Amino acid sequence: MNTQEIHAEGVLLIQRQLLKYDIKSEPMEAHAGIDFRAYAPNARKVFTVVVRASLRPTPAGGKGRPSLGCWLHQTSRAELVGLTNLEGDQAWLFLREEFEAKAQQKPKDRFHLYFYVEPEYRSRPGTHQRDFERFVINEHRIQKLFGIPIQT
Repeated sequence: MNTQEIHAEGVLLIQRQLLKYDIKSEPMEAHAGIDFRAYAPNARKVFTVVVRASLRPTPAGGKGRPSLGCWLHQTSRAELVGLTNLEGDQAWLFLREEFEAKAQQKPKDRFHLYFYVEPEYRSRPGTHQRDFERFVINEHRIQKLFGIPIQT
């Protein structure tokens, strides 16, 4: 897959995960830097979402342990940032403030968030997939973000 196809698949993965909880989405114009709007029919809040998609984990720094990560420009107007691992059918969703706070690298114009994915790897705190479990799209995350009860 090329990068456009990977991104499109990532957007669809996030939308599919949200739809499980009756969170609707509508696409945005590509030049807006936002992939879609997400909203719960019974909630008042509408979020703008940007997605950063990965086909699979890659070696950190080109030679290191397998990791997932993405960059976000400080000028991005997205309220939510979605991160995907297509190979693992995994999706995380961050409030922009959470993404910025968790980012390990913060050059002057962007934020870089990454985490290692090998289950047994002992990385620094805040740099392993297990440290980001609360951002996985599930009913608890949906309740926190959208403030709606989830019917099970």
